[in-house]
Amino acid sequence: MDKLEIKAAFTVSDAGEITGIAWPFGSPDSVGDIIHKGAFAASAALPILFEHDPNRVIGNWESCVETDAGFEVKGRLFLDGVPRAREVHTNMKTGRINGLSIGFRAGETKARPGGGRDIHSLHVAEISIVANPSHPDARILTVKSRGLVMPNENTAPAPEYAELEKKVAAVADEVKTVAKLTERFDKLEAKFNRPAAANSNVPAADNDNVPLETKAFIEFARRGVECMEQKAVAALTVSTDSQGGYLAPEAFGNEILKSIVEFSPVRAYAKVTTIAAPEIKLPRKLTGTAATWVAEIADRSQSDMTFEQATFTPYELATYVDVSTQLLEDNAYNLEGELAADLGEAFGKTEATAFVSGDGTGKPKGLLTATGIAEVKTGNASTLGTDPAATIIGMFHKVPSVVAQNGVWLMNRTTLGALRTLKDGTGRFIMLDPITAGAPVTLLGRPIVEMVDMPDVAANAYPIMFGDLSGYRIIDRIGLSVLRDPYSQATKGTVRFHARKRVGGDVTNADRFLKLKVAA
Repeated sequence: MDKLEIKAAFTVSDAGEITGIAWPFGSPDSVGDIIHKGAFAASAALPILFEHDPNRVIGNWESCVETDAGFEVKGRLFLDGVPRAREVHTNMKTGRINGLSIGFRAGETKARPGGGRDIHSLHVAEISIVANPSHPDARILTVKSRGLVMPNENTAPAPEYAELEKKVAAVADEVKTVAKLTERFDKLEAKFNRPAAANSNVPAADNDNVPLETKAFIEFARRGVECMEQKAVAALTVSTDSQGGYLAPEAFGNEILKSIVEFSPVRAYAKVTTIAAPEIKLPRKLTGTAATWVAEIADRSQSDMTFEQATFTPYELATYVDVSTQLLEDNAYNLEGELAADLGEAFGKTEATAFVSGDGTGKPKGLLTATGIAEVKTGNASTLGTDPAATIIGMFHKVPSVVAQNGVWLMNRTTLGALRTLKDGTGRFIMLDPITAGAPVTLLGRPIVEMVDMPDVAANAYPIMFGDLSGYRIIDRIGLSVLRDPYSQATKGTVRFHARKRVGGDVTNADRFLKLKVAA
C-alpha cells in the first residue's frame, strides 16, 4: 500500500474540526507521480490515524470528496475521549504537526516517459496526520525513492499488505460506529439542553421534558400497575414501600413539599431529618461543666455534664382522594397537578397544626405544648397588656444574643395586624414593612413568620412566640406513598388514591424559645 505525503493546506478549529486538501491536482510529486482528477472515489467515515498507525485512531473523516482544487477532506478529532487526539490537536495548533498523508492502493496506472506514474484510479484506505510531511519519498512498507523500480500496483497485494488493509478496514468500521454514536449523542444532548416549557397543551405522559419516574407514576395512576410497560414498572418498583404502595417520584414529591411549606412554614426553618428506623434517640445536654477561680495550690472543684435521651417517634398521617375514571383517562387534564393540590392541602394543614400545637400523642409535639419553654405574661387579661410595645421589646431582649441573631417571630395574621399599630416610647413603629419586594416583614429587625395555627390574642392563649426554629426537629420516616384502589369505588366510576406518610416532631432546645402568654 502506497503512502503519499504532502505539506497539505488545512485548518483546525478549537473544537477539533479539520478542513484541508489532502492531495492537490495538476502537479507531480518528487518522483513524478501524478494523481489525476477522477482517481479518488467518494468516501465517507474514513479513520483519522496518527502516523499511519492503525492502533492510533484519533478521529473520523466525515467527508472526502474531489473538488477542482484537489481531494478535499473534512473531519473531527476525538478530543473528548482520546488523549492522543488532544495532544495532536495541540501540536497542530502550534504548527509542530502540519501535514496530511494518504494511505492508498493504486488501481489503473501508466508509466510516464520521464519517470513516475499517471494514476487514474486508486482506493484510499486511510488518511493520516503526520509530523514531517515534507519528505516526499516516504512510503508504507515500500520505499518510494528515485531510481527504484515500483512494484506492480495491478497485481494482488502482498500478504502483509492485505493483513494491514484488513486492520485498517476494521478500524474504519469501528469509526463508522463511533460516528453513528456521536450523531446520536449530539441529538440526545440537544434534547436534554432543550429548555423545559410549561406545555399546558401537552400531557406530561407525552412530554419529553418529564422524567421517566413521573411518567411511570402518571401511567400507574391512570391505568394501574398491571397495564404498565415493564420499564415504567421498574421506575416505580425501585421505590416500593413495605405496605404495598408506591412512593411518588422525586419531581412529584417535590411538588407536594412545596405545597406543605405553604401550609406549614415550620419546615422552612426547622431542622428536618430523614430516618430509617421506627424511632431515633438524640442526646440532650442538661448541664455543662463550670470553671471556678482557685489559688495556686488549692483544691480544684469537680463539675459534671449531665444528659438525657430525647426520643423522636414518627407518626402516621394519611388521607385519600377520589378521582373520576374519566378524569384519569383524559390526557388533557393535569393529573399530577390535581393530586398534588389535593394531597398537599390535606397533609399540609394537618401537619402544620401538629407542629404548632400537637400534644405528642399519636402526632408530633408542637412548639406551644413542649416543656421547658420560658414564658412572658402580659399582666392584662385578654390583651397584650397596658403597654404592648414595651412587652414585645422586653420579650425580644430576654433571650440570649445568639438566639436573637437567628430568631424569628411566630404569630397568625390577626395578631400581626394588631402589632402593626404599636409604637415605642419615641413614637416610632416597632414593626417595619419591607422596602425591597419579597423581603420579609420584620419586628425589631427580625423576620415575622405567619402561622395560621397560632392562636389569636385571648385569655390564657399564647399568640406570639420568638426563637430560633433550628431548635425544633422534624423527623421524616416515610415520604409520600400513594396506593391506587380501582375496586372499592368502581360502582361510582371513581378510583381511590390512599396517601400516607410518617412524620414526627419535637423541640430539641427549649432555651432557644420564648412565648408570650395572655393573662386569664
